[in-house]
Amino acid sequence: MFYRPADGHGLPHNPFNAIVSPRPIGWISTRDAEGHDNLAPYSFFNAVAYVPPQVMFASTGAKPDRPANKDSVANIRETGVFCVNVVSKALLMAMNTSSGAWDREVDEFSLAALERGECDTIACSYVRDAPATLECRMTQIVELGGKDNTMVIGEVTGIRLHDDCLVDGRFAYETFTPVGRLGYRDYAYVDDPFQLARPGER
Repeated sequence: MFYRPADGHGLPHNPFNAIVSPRPIGWISTRDAEGHDNLAPYSFFNAVAYVPPQVMFASTGAKPDRPANKDSVANIRETGVFCVNVVSKALLMAMNTSSGAWDREVDEFSLAALERGECDTIACSYVRDAPATLECRMTQIVELGGKDNTMVIGEVTGIRLHDDCLVDGRFAYETFTPVGRLGYRDYAYVDDPFQLARPGER
């Protein structure tokens, strides 16, 4: 099968998300200028550079109570900061609860019964039970093609790791089981990691 996206795929469900998978989930916490916290997951997310460390996430679509985009992007436009919370198996259902198109006044931390902490390098909350968090200062907001497609790029200014997730000097995925996004409504656990050396490496 071959199709041009502009012509449509003719399938019952769009295969694009399923092709680009698994994808890490950026569970983004933000705070608006009036001090209200927001928490929402984004599956268009990744790390994009080492030095300085940088990440990106993209928001697609809008909410009825926002003229464009979603609460996360609106808050970042106001404050210039955000935090990425890593999603573990234990936090899967809380992450899903926070994914609803809730009104901007709704506090997803409280809705999902999550304990929050205060970031060290930015004015923002983070999920205390997340195995790792990345405190970020926004460096670019890029308007992408199409309607309400926006990419946010941030420099990581602080990294928090749960001590229980550090084993022999490495951040050990097996201690918390990361969750990845597949296509459609499908997710996956990363529960069988393995090592593979590049050619010429020892």
